[in-house]
Amino acid sequence: MALIEVPEALARRLREAAEKQGVPLELLATLILSRGFDPETRIEAYRELFRRYLGEAEELYRRGEYAQAGEKLWGAIAALLNIVGELEGRPHYRHSDYWEIVEEVAEATGDPEYSTLFALAERLHANFYHAFLKPRTFDAHWEGARRLVEKLRRYLREKHGLSV
Repeated sequence: MALIEVPEALARRLREAAEKQGVPLELLATLILSRGFDPETRIEAYRELFRRYLGEAEELYRRGEYAQAGEKLWGAIAALLNIVGELEGRPHYRHSDYWEIVEEVAEATGDPEYSTLFALAERLHANFYHAFLKPRTFDAHWEGARRLVEKLRRYLREKHGLSV
């Protein structure tokens, strides 16, 4: 992934906006920077972020760095939801947009488990800021969020023919 330097004032505002919107900083920057590009380019950027976040999440989980692992898994899920948003013409710029996408996928598939699993993933995201989950509880949320990843990947493959 290429690195760019931005003025500290802009970096600070980006960090604040990412926290407020409930998305990882890199994902917000990708959302902003890719707006002028075609959907295929944006989707490829989200796929790249998904792979990166998922790999980092799994490595952090293996090392027992649970709060960081949960946040990276949250980023992977957000990247997948951005792909769904792009493909289905839905807004995908805020945390609340992710809920809308998840609810629409649950409705379209007749599978309300998407919403339940997303709620577990949200707790991992909140845990990053507040570290309230005990290891056993974290594991249950982790497994649910991993299940959501697989369900979203299957949804993208079956509905849109896209392997992620």
